[in-house]
Amino acid sequence: TMSVKAFKLVSAVEREMLMGDKNYINIECIECCGKNLYIGTNDCFIYHFLLDEKVSTAGKTTFAATKQLHKYLGLKKPVSELKAASALTRLLVLCDNTITLVNMMNLEPVPTGARIKGAVTFTINENPVSGDPFCVEVCIISVKRRTIQMFMVFEDRVQIVKEVFTPEQPCAVAVDGYYLCLALTTQYIILNYNTGVSQDLFPYCSDEKRPIVKRIGRQEFLLAGPGGLGMFATVDGISQRAPVHWSENVIGAALCFPYVVALDDEFITVHSMLDQQQKQTLPFKEGHILQAFEGKVIVATNKGVYILVPLPLEKQIQDLLASHRVEEALVLAKGARRNIPKEKFQVMYKRILQQAGFIQFAQLQFLEAKELFRSGQLDVRELISLYPFLLPTSSSFIRSHPPLHEYADLNQLTQGDQEKMSKCKRFLMSYLNEVRSTEVANGYKEDIDTALLKLYAEANHESLLDLLVSENFCLLTDSAAWLEKHKKYFALGLLYHYNGQDAAALQLWVKIVDGDIQDSTRSDLYEYIVDFLTFCSDQDLVWKYSEWVLQKNEEV
Repeated sequence: TMSVKAFKLVSAVEREMLMGDKNYINIECIECCGKNLYIGTNDCFIYHFLLDEKVSTAGKTTFAATKQLHKYLGLKKPVSELKAASALTRLLVLCDNTITLVNMMNLEPVPTGARIKGAVTFTINENPVSGDPFCVEVCIISVKRRTIQMFMVFEDRVQIVKEVFTPEQPCAVAVDGYYLCLALTTQYIILNYNTGVSQDLFPYCSDEKRPIVKRIGRQEFLLAGPGGLGMFATVDGISQRAPVHWSENVIGAALCFPYVVALDDEFITVHSMLDQQQKQTLPFKEGHILQAFEGKVIVATNKGVYILVPLPLEKQIQDLLASHRVEEALVLAKGARRNIPKEKFQVMYKRILQQAGFIQFAQLQFLEAKELFRSGQLDVRELISLYPFLLPTSSSFIRSHPPLHEYADLNQLTQGDQEKMSKCKRFLMSYLNEVRSTEVANGYKEDIDTALLKLYAEANHESLLDLLVSENFCLLTDSAAWLEKHKKYFALGLLYHYNGQDAAALQLWVKIVDGDIQDSTRSDLYEYIVDFLTFCSDQDLVWKYSEWVLQKNEEV
């Protein structure tokens, strides 16, 4: 697999800010909500930082964390989990198997002392079923064996709504609506806590390897599967996406569309959900937390907090195109559709298709190039302008900026290889012939037809005459000079005739028959001239050449 620079690792909280010289302090958990970053430590403290993101003019992102507050919970036990409920301005804090509600700003417990006891771990339902905006739904794995409990948590009170028994001891849980995705001792299951219906997903030995269950979107979960696979499952128990191959001992995983990011004991790996390929590997030692908060991926060691900053998708796509990885670039561009406003996406996507077309064209992959040019609605003059002298001198065309490709012209692209050059010319001939009568040509038919005429003349192509005797938009001055240069005198006469200059046409044709100029296009040119005069409405012209016709007739 080839790499992509999808993320940069940026430090957010240095150890000095957290622990100074107290070496025994470790980070146990983190929560991030907007600019608020909360850290729970092993010595029973909660720290609140404000994260300020700065982007330099060069596009470099840095984070400045300012400490707001720290608070001791008084239990001498680690703070094992933190979850913010911003609608209630509450932080849910799990410490010593008890979930306490504290104020997000001053970290004081709510005056009522409302709490949930007997929790091993907990999660918040991000697709709640109650419809009450001033309440969050909390799901806990209970200290009671094989038990899950659902709670409604309000500003200053909690209320149990459901207790569910599981076939084996649960170790990890994620929730979406009424659906629980559970890692049990030997397998993952989906359980609807409203109906009690459960469905087995796949086996997994949670005693040997830490299970991972993450809700990654509406009714969809990401799980650590057997054999080092990151597997996707919907609430219906089916997988709509192919799995990604991550490492055997993944500690944490998150989704940052279109990437799945995973942490093991040595690396952060980045896989694309679009083609399942591994795209990036970042060395990261001693990591023990990797989580996504509102699309922001945060990783932590025991001592510091870092943010994985995604590079803008457009930059990633341009990097792929620059290294001629057309397929991957197009897959990524299509995937970006859901993250970019429609109008902006269409402009961006068209341009990418055109760039991809030129990459294929430069590799002489003409069928692919044509398809990309067509779907990208390329202004054909971009292509014509690569061929020296083909655009008429009167053309107002200026190449796109930023440029769609890196080539000055065809000579540079083919590096002077004559065979490649004639292949490119044959391609342009057929391409222009195809598009000249479609709406792509609207507004610059003169440029297209003149270029086509020049190509036909240079290649001695029989279609030159067909072009000139049917409706066309060839520009007279440019085309005439070119036909003369290539000694296509009969064709030049047709051009004059098409432009209403029959006198000039006849003068040329007569010169050919008289042998003053050479052009063997038609062996029956004399008969052709006779026919032409028969149907000519200009009587003066007919009289002018009647003597010549009779005289030639004697000779013939």
